[in-house]
Amino acid sequence: MISLSKVAVHYRSGAKGIGAVIALRDVSLDIPGGDFVFLVGPTGAGKSTLLKLLYRDVAPTAGTVTVAGLNLSAMKPRDVPALRRRMGIILQDYGLLPERTVWENVAFACEVLEQDRREYRKRIPEVLDLVHMAHRCDAFPHQLSGGEQQRVAIARALVNRPALLLADEPTGNLDPETASGVMEVLLEANRRGATVVVATHDAASVNRLRRRVIAVEQGTIARDNGEGAYGYAN
Repeated sequence: MISLSKVAVHYRSGAKGIGAVIALRDVSLDIPGGDFVFLVGPTGAGKSTLLKLLYRDVAPTAGTVTVAGLNLSAMKPRDVPALRRRMGIILQDYGLLPERTVWENVAFACEVLEQDRREYRKRIPEVLDLVHMAHRCDAFPHQLSGGEQQRVAIARALVNRPALLLADEPTGNLDPETASGVMEVLLEANRRGATVVVATHDAASVNRLRRRVIAVEQGTIARDNGEGAYGYAN
């Protein structure tokens, strides 16, 4: 599903863009389809940059990034939207439309993807039930807790049945109990066939679930354990 070979990412720095900040260097890894992976490491280690490579929000400075057989390193900007339609992307800020209900927020994602209306009207109740939000389908985002908003964001990411689900700090603003519930939803998506990659500081969830852990430190892969633990202070 995912393959990175000798990947580096350099950001321009300084008022005139002179100089560079090295976000990633010489990163190589493979993630097979159906895997559930945690990306962990200290703040600024490069986790979010690595995740952004996978949905082509960032282009590599060197090396090759391949996702689902597509070479993202050579991908043209006009092809990026089509790539993202094939995956589910969950961000920490939720990104819900404040003037739309839970149902309408998920439906909007279907409309953007140009899905058949009859088809997505059947699909939306399924994903809302999966994230335990069917009973709040008429609520607006301001009426929801942080955990509920995150569940809606996950439902929106799952509605197109993506083969790849990417999550950047999905439990960052949540209490431990709510965070545990959100992780269970991601696990269920994985059980249903999605490859899941989660960048997180949620040490409790990582240590409890014991899934594959890829630790990033100073822009490189420090370790890669099949049933790993967090191993870092936040």
